[in-house]
Amino acid sequence: MYTYAECVDLAQFDELGDLFSHGVLTSTSAADPDDGMSGDDVAAFYAATNKVHSDGTLRTRHMSSNVTVEVAEGGQTATARSYFAVHQGTDALPLQPIVSGRYEDDFALVDGQWRFARRLVIVDQIGDMREHLTFDLSEGDVRYTDYVEPE
Repeated sequence: MYTYAECVDLAQFDELGDLFSHGVLTSTSAADPDDGMSGDDVAAFYAATNKVHSDGTLRTRHMSSNVTVEVAEGGQTATARSYFAVHQGTDALPLQPIVSGRYEDDFALVDGQWRFARRLVIVDQIGDMREHLTFDLSEGDVRYTDYVEPE
C-alpha cells in the first residue's frame, strides 16, 4: 500500500505498473469504475497524465491513514480500506492538500508475496490540481484509453 504512494511521488511509473502486474487499478473518477488497468497500462497512464517536475518527481506526498486490513480465513487473500490525502508544493503552488479520498484494496498472496488484486481509488475532495495532472479530475468520466492503448 505504501509502495504505491512512493512510486507515484517519485514518478517511478514502471515500478508502479509492476505493483499491478497481478491486479487491476480503477477509480470512481473513471468513465466505468469496473473497467480498470493492469501492469504496463498503469505505468503508461500515469506517465501520460502526471506532471513530472524539474527534480524528476511529482512534487507530491501521498499520505495514507486509517488503514484497516482484514485477512481472509486461509490467509491467501485480504481486503483493506484507508484514507489518502495528497499534498503538493511547486514553484507555482504553495504546499497544500490537493486531493483526498479513500482506497478500497483487495490483495492476494502470489508466490509468497502480497500483491494488489484490485485497488479502487475513491476521490472525495479535489483542490488545486493544475500542477499535478494533465487533465481535470473534477470533471470525472476519465477514460484510460484516451491516454493509453490497452494491451
